[in-house]
Amino acid sequence: MRVERLSTQSDIRTLLARLDVDAGGRKILAAKAALHFIYIRDLHVGAANILKQDALSVGADLAVPKGTILAQTPRVDALLLATTRQLEELSRKELAQPFGLKEVAFELKRFAGVKKPGAAKIMGIVNTNEDSFFSGSRFKDAAAVERIETMIEEGAQIIDLGGVSSRPGSAAVPAEEELERVKPVIDAAYAHRLYERADFSLDSYAPSVLSYALERGFTIVNDITGLADDAVAKLCGEYGATAVIMHMQGTPQTMQSQPEYDDLFGELGDFFESRIAKAKAYGVEEIVLDVGIGFGKSLEHNLKLIRDLEHFRRFGYPLLVGASRKSMIAKIVPSEPFERLPGTLALHLEAVRNGAEIIRVHDVKAHAQALKVYEALYHL
Repeated sequence: MRVERLSTQSDIRTLLARLDVDAGGRKILAAKAALHFIYIRDLHVGAANILKQDALSVGADLAVPKGTILAQTPRVDALLLATTRQLEELSRKELAQPFGLKEVAFELKRFAGVKKPGAAKIMGIVNTNEDSFFSGSRFKDAAAVERIETMIEEGAQIIDLGGVSSRPGSAAVPAEEELERVKPVIDAAYAHRLYERADFSLDSYAPSVLSYALERGFTIVNDITGLADDAVAKLCGEYGATAVIMHMQGTPQTMQSQPEYDDLFGELGDFFESRIAKAKAYGVEEIVLDVGIGFGKSLEHNLKLIRDLEHFRRFGYPLLVGASRKSMIAKIVPSEPFERLPGTLALHLEAVRNGAEIIRVHDVKAHAQALKVYEALYHL
C-alpha cells in the first residue's frame, strides 16, 4: 500500500475517470471537491447568525466577527467556506429565510452554477501607432501583416489590431486618422483571407472605424469604454460581432490619477451588469468581459482582480485579461517594458488559473509554450 498527497489544483474529473468512477459519482464528487471562499459584505447580523447555522448544518462554515452572536453591531461582513455541493444546498435553504438571505441565495446559486472555464486562448497585440507604451508591438502596413502571420503561426487564435494608444496619458485621435492607420492592415488581412486562420479584433471605440473592419472579416469589437457609445453596441448587434466589454475608471488621460474605489468588486460588478444588459438590448449575443488591468486601477487593485478573478465568472461570459508588460510589473520589480516578459507570464498564468479564457499578449510564442506546460501540469 502507498499513500500519496495530491495538489488541490489537480483535475478532479481526470482523477475520478482514472479510478473508473461511474458518471453520476464523478459529478457528485467533483462538486464536493471544489472549495469556494465567498465574501459577503454588509450582511444583516440576524442573517449572519442564520446563515452560520445553516452552513454548519450542511458541512460548510461561515466566519463572522466577534460579537455577531450577540448582535453587537447591526450589520457585519462574513466569509463563507463551502464546496459547490454545499453552495447548492445553502442556496435552497436561504430562499425561505428573512433579513435579505433570499438575495444571498440567488448569488450562491450563481456561484455554484459556474462552469469550468475552457482552454485559454491567446490574443496577439498589433499596434499601428507610434504612441503605444511597448515599442515592440508597433508595426505598419506590410510589416504589420507579416507580424500577424507570424503570431498566427506561433499560436495566436485572436489578433487584436489597434490604431490608437490607450496608455495612461495618451492623447485622443480623430476617427479619420485612426482609420488611416489601420486601413492598410485591414485591407491586406482581408485580401489574404487571414480571417480564415484566426479571429480578428479591432481595439477601437470609433463607430466608423469599427464598421470598416467588420465589413472586412473582423468579428470582435474590443472596446475599452465598455460599449459607452450606443452606436458601437448597435454595430455589434447588426454584425453579430463579439463585444469585449472592458471596465475603465475615467479616461486614458485621467485614469491613473489616484484611482479609488469604495467597493472594487461591487463597482465592477454593477458596471458589467449594466453593460451586459445594454449589449443584450442591442441584440449582442457574444460577450467577453475584461476587468481592465491598469485602466484606472492601482497596483493593489490590479493584483486583487487577478487573484480573485473568478468572482466575475458568475456572469457566465468568458473573461479576458491583458497585463502584458504593463507598469504594474515595474511597481513590483523595477523594469522597462522590454524586461517584463517574466512578470507578464506570472500574471497571465495566475489569471488563467483563476478563470481567464483569453489573455491579451505581446509575446505569443512565449505564452503558447507557457500555457502548454501549464495544461500539462493541471490537465494530465
